[in-house]
Amino acid sequence: MLNGIWLSFFIAAFAASLWQWLVGGDSEVFARLVQSLFDMAKVSVDIILVLLGTMTLWLGFLSIAEKAGLIRLLGRVLDPLFSRLMPEVPRGHPAMGLISMNFAANILGLDNAATPIGIKAMHSLQSLNPSSETASNAQILFLVLNTSSLTLLPVTIFMYRAQQGAADPTLVFLPILLATSASSLAGLLAVAVMQRLKLWHPVVLAYLVAAALALGLLITTLAGMSAQALAAASTLVGNLTLFSIVMMFLVVGALRGVKVYDAFIEGAKEGLSFTITLLPYLIAMLVAVGVLRASGVLDAGLGGIRWLVEGIGWDTRFVDALPTAFVKPLSGSGSRAMMIETMNTFGVDSFPGLLAATFQGSTETTFYVLAVYFGAVGITRIRHGLGCALVADAAGITTAIVVCYWFFG
Repeated sequence: MLNGIWLSFFIAAFAASLWQWLVGGDSEVFARLVQSLFDMAKVSVDIILVLLGTMTLWLGFLSIAEKAGLIRLLGRVLDPLFSRLMPEVPRGHPAMGLISMNFAANILGLDNAATPIGIKAMHSLQSLNPSSETASNAQILFLVLNTSSLTLLPVTIFMYRAQQGAADPTLVFLPILLATSASSLAGLLAVAVMQRLKLWHPVVLAYLVAAALALGLLITTLAGMSAQALAAASTLVGNLTLFSIVMMFLVVGALRGVKVYDAFIEGAKEGLSFTITLLPYLIAMLVAVGVLRASGVLDAGLGGIRWLVEGIGWDTRFVDALPTAFVKPLSGSGSRAMMIETMNTFGVDSFPGLLAATFQGSTETTFYVLAVYFGAVGITRIRHGLGCALVADAAGITTAIVVCYWFFG
């Protein structure tokens, strides 16, 4: 599937460019395509350089945690749930602890920690995979839940809104939370249907109900806080939690006789080898996304949707924010640029500006996550992984539109 999708990006870009040249008279379109190839290759290297440092750092700390037995201990917390969602993963397997840590980092918005831990978890799941090139059911579920982007405190979006002069930077907090929750639930349901998971099992339902109650309590608590208090609390909680985890690894490791420095160096060396193997996969995916954008395919799709919506007679305000939604599954930096451009054009507190910010927080960069996580373990046959991830994306985008009309009219 991945081969066909990757090739289709280039074919679509080439066909659109031919149209613009032969019909539209745009002789510069192919120059933009070629430039996008080199630009995306450079962006890939830039990403790898940043990832190299974070991978080295966090795999060093994770090595200490593994030798101290903390990863296995953490895995026991979610063992009852994931033993039913991932029946092929044995109880107490180290992957369970890594998955728990990855979800915790994502929920807190700690992207720099979540990605290295997630890649480590994918490697751990790969050790149980009977096929080295085909994604297992557990790997697909883990990937889809990561692409759904369940983040409780989207601090970076608040920051961008504040930079653009928003009266209340956190105004989109509840819409984002509802949209990303819908995305995660849709992703889980899509995988459950494909893998015939029994979500109605009492243990699974108990975890899901507990999570829903905790989410409701959090929304009730945070909704009453001022923008300044919410931003300060989210920053404090995130950073305090992160450094507390580091200190727990070091202290518990030392108390259990682990040579923490040696363990850190051992894990850091592993991080170097992990990161280098990602570069070919990342370049392949990003250059395909780059030519698709440079060819104008995304702009053409947007124009078609606007024409269709106008023909039906619906409110077209949401169409102005759709570039962020279209680009988000393909490129995080691209969707961020689209969001800021929408804010600048229509106003940060306009309906398109608020919806673009909600789109940005409702889903994850699906193709980037797919390239990094599956590329790290050499998976080329992704089965229903991409389809389920795109279902989650569609649910997040649709919910974002509905919720923004509900909240902002």
